[in-house]
Formats: sequence, structure tokens, C-alpha cells
Amino acid sequence: MNIVVLISGSGSNLQAIIDACRAGWIAGKVVGVLSNRADAYGLVRATEAGIPVATIAHRDYPSREDFDTAMQQQIDGWQPDTVVLAGFMRILTPGFVRHYEGRLLNIHPSLLPRYKGLHTHRRVLATGDRLHGCSVHYVNAELDGGPVIAQGVVQVHPADNEQILTEKVHKVEHWLYPQVLSWMASGRLVYRDGSPLLDGQKLRQPVQLLF
Repeated sequence: MNIVVLISGSGSNLQAIIDACRAGWIAGKVVGVLSNRADAYGLVRATEAGIPVATIAHRDYPSREDFDTAMQQQIDGWQPDTVVLAGFMRILTPGFVRHYEGRLLNIHPSLLPRYKGLHTHRRVLATGDRLHGCSVHYVNAELDGGPVIAQGVVQVHPADNEQILTEKVHKVEHWLYPQVLSWMASGRLVYRDGSPLLDGQKLRQPVQLLF
């Protein structure tokens, strides 16, 4: 499976995916990494791994549609089977999402549908939730609203603060994203009629794994 990864920052999830491909956990390879920021450290990670990189700055384009069209041209040149959002901090246009429907994934640091958007760890602490985690989902036109495939769940302890929760969830992300991609690469996970199927069964609820 050919994977293209979109990043805006440090690329820790990108590194987890690269390592999982090298170890044979994912039957595939990262064939390209695209960032909207030239200073994203994830580009260094990709270059050190021998992976082609590209930077397309959103500020260079008059509209989101023009920016997404430029990204799409670059991504399609790499001929991906799957496009992975890994800390990519831009909201995608409906046309871009439609183009990659069923092969565009995102990871979000909450147990969706709770806490869409930003500052999820802070909001969990403010609400007093006892469980938190991350979700891997297919991307659709609704922000953080596509069908959820799997979730990694962690307990929130009374002594936890935002930094501790961030670190807890990051560790789970680095395991969960490669796991879902391994299901996809092996053919266990498919997208059909707007829904994920795992081992031939429609996922009416996300696969939940407690960490």
C-alpha cells in the first residue's frame, strides 16, 4: 500500500508510520510527505528516511480551493492508495475530501464524537471526564465527523494535567494509527457505501482498545 502523509508540525505520527512500515507491521510504504509549512520537522524525518517531500504554502494561494487543488496535483503524482492526515492543521475543502473518499484518514485526540476541534485535553479536564483517548476516522466534509474506525482509550487520573494527558494520548496515537493502516494494507479494513468494514463486518461502533 502506497501511503502519502500530510503534516504541519513535528511528525511524530509520521515517524510511527515510517517505523511500522520498516518493521513489516504495515504492508506498505510512505511514498511522499506533504506539508503546508516549510519549517515542519516532519519533513526532516521524511528526508532522513529517504522519502520524497514537498511543501505547498497555503498563504501562496488566493483561496482554499486553489490550495487544495495544488495539493491534490502533488499527492496524485505519488499515486497513493491511502492519504493520511497526521497533524495537518488545515481544514480541507469538500472537493478535496470527495476526491479521496474512502482512502483519506485522520487521527483526532479525543473519543469522537466528543470534543471535535482543538484543545481536547483541556476540555476533557474541564469537564471532569474519567476516560479520554484518540480516534482514527475516515475524513468527510464535516470537521472531525467522518466514520470512526478505532479508538484508543486512556484513563484520566485526578493528578493528570494537560501535558500529562497530551503525552498519554500521543503514545496511544503512535500505536493506533499504524494498527489501522495495517488493517487497511492487509485488506481487512475496507470502505463501502460510506461505512468502514472490518473482516467483512460493518463497524456499527468503533473498535475500542483500552491502554
